[in-house]
Order: sequence, then structure tokens, then C-alpha cells
Amino acid sequence: MLPALCSLFTALSCVSGVTVVTQKPPVLTPTKGETTTMHCNLGTVTSSAARWYKQVPGEAPQYVLVNYHSWSSPSYGSGFSSPKFTSTHSSQSDYTLIISNVKVGDSAVYYCSTWDGSANDWVSQ
Repeated sequence: MLPALCSLFTALSCVSGVTVVTQKPPVLTPTKGETTTMHCNLGTVTSSAARWYKQVPGEAPQYVLVNYHSWSSPSYGSGFSSPKFTSTHSSQSDYTLIISNVKVGDSAVYYCSTWDGSANDWVSQ
């Protein structure tokens, strides 16, 4: 069985109040070869964009992709591409990361972040 693919529940206090970015489910244990999804809710942030990162324990985070609500498809970080990784959205605050044909090398912590204008930065945790 493939080691767990994890996501985080995240929160950051910002100048204008509290920005809460939540992810579900907290832990995934997919079977090799299947497609898995992770959901991210950006809360009250109005940037309408979600960035997804992959972090292998002990290593720096890798930028996977960014998906803006107004875009028809995401923009990818180096080494990541469709159809292996993609992202969809159902609203300006609800985004989904989709990983197809899961392999052992996909095992990592995945987290999303969003632009918070009051903090003038991408926030996640």
C-alpha cells in the first residue's frame, strides 16, 4: 500500500483579522494507480486563487500549480504538469487538487495557499 498522502489544516493571523485556509481530508491513503483529490477552502480571502505545494519530509516545499477562478486551466511549477496534476474550482473559494495515476513518489504533504492582500503575501500556515 502507498504511504499516506497528507494535507494540512492551516490558519494564519493577519492584520485585517484571521484568514483561515482549510483542507480536507487531513490524510489520504490511496492505492497505487488510482486518482485522488484534496479540497481547499480559502475562507473569506477574495483573491480567487489557490497555489498548491508538495513537501516531502525534510525537504523544501515544491510549487505544484496555481489556479485562478477566472482561468480555464492552472499554471504549473517546474517538474509538474497535466494530466498527472490538475486543479478545479467550484467557487471563488473552493479548489481541488487532483493527482492521477498515484505512485509511491507522490507520497508527501500537500498544502494550498492563497494571496491575502492585508498580509501582502501568500498565506497557508
